[in-house]
Amino acid sequence: MLRPFLLGFFCLSTLAVAVEPLPVVTVQPHAVDLAFPADSLVEAVQQATVGAQVAGRVLEVKADAGQAVRKGDVLMRIDAREAAEAARAAEAQYANAKVGFERTKSLVTQKFMSAAALDKARADLDSAAANRAAAGAGQSHATIVAPMTGVIARRHAEMGDMATPGKPLFTIYQPGSLRVTASVPQYRLKAMRTVASARVEFPELGKWVDAVKVQVLPTADAATHVSLVRVTLPEVPEATPGMFARVYFVTGQAEKLTVPAVAVLRRGEVAAVYVQTADNRLSLRQLRLGELVGQGEIEVLAGLSAGEKIVTDPVRAGIQLKSAN
Repeated sequence: MLRPFLLGFFCLSTLAVAVEPLPVVTVQPHAVDLAFPADSLVEAVQQATVGAQVAGRVLEVKADAGQAVRKGDVLMRIDAREAAEAARAAEAQYANAKVGFERTKSLVTQKFMSAAALDKARADLDSAAANRAAAGAGQSHATIVAPMTGVIARRHAEMGDMATPGKPLFTIYQPGSLRVTASVPQYRLKAMRTVASARVEFPELGKWVDAVKVQVLPTADAATHVSLVRVTLPEVPEATPGMFARVYFVTGQAEKLTVPAVAVLRRGEVAAVYVQTADNRLSLRQLRLGELVGQGEIEVLAGLSAGEKIVTDPVRAGIQLKSAN
């Protein structure tokens, strides 16, 4: 049985409609998608965390969060004096090993030294060459460059900070490839086998998009007993990693009576719509609503019948009723 409205807020008296016509729709049962929702977070498909590979103080910062960068762009410079000195020492050791190898080679040719001495000299030269290459690479690591083209999501270090090997410096992502990851409980996994498509809602953006791909990961969390489902998105310029989204996994279709969400007035737990009667009068009628079943559509469980007309602009309808009193 429907709950009566509170007196003073919902007056069920019927008044004549003003001259200015109101936008109305006729409610009829129609095929809607059967879907169950799951909260999710937006994440980047291509994302990289750039970390320090040498120890040193940050001398220069050339990029910040929100900045678009191209692969190879310089992001930061680290004090590389220790690495430079290590490279100079490795270069000197290589030069000394090379001279020693040439001298030993000459002496072996003249039969003054054994072949074993030449083998040792060659090994020393190879070791020195490897050390020189490693030192040179370590010196180059003092210049932090972008590993891919994208947008900087976060900068983890400031000028003057001490960088150490493994410390994150930047997080970069490609904005054109995004997905959402939803947690689905185990009792829903059977229904996931029949999922043909999915729609993703961004409540803060007021936007809906159709999923490109739905992938159920073949693992479940031992503590929460949920499985992760990855939903690949089309290009959504307004979406960013970390944003909240809601995924509706479509499992089939059914005939349901629905009303536009914009037509519903809510006060606490009470919901109502303005109904236009056959003699062009308005009445405010309480409804019992179900779940959101489509883009901007809500299922009606009780309070309306097929063929009735409702006003899709309840604000204007309320103003007209108030002015008529």
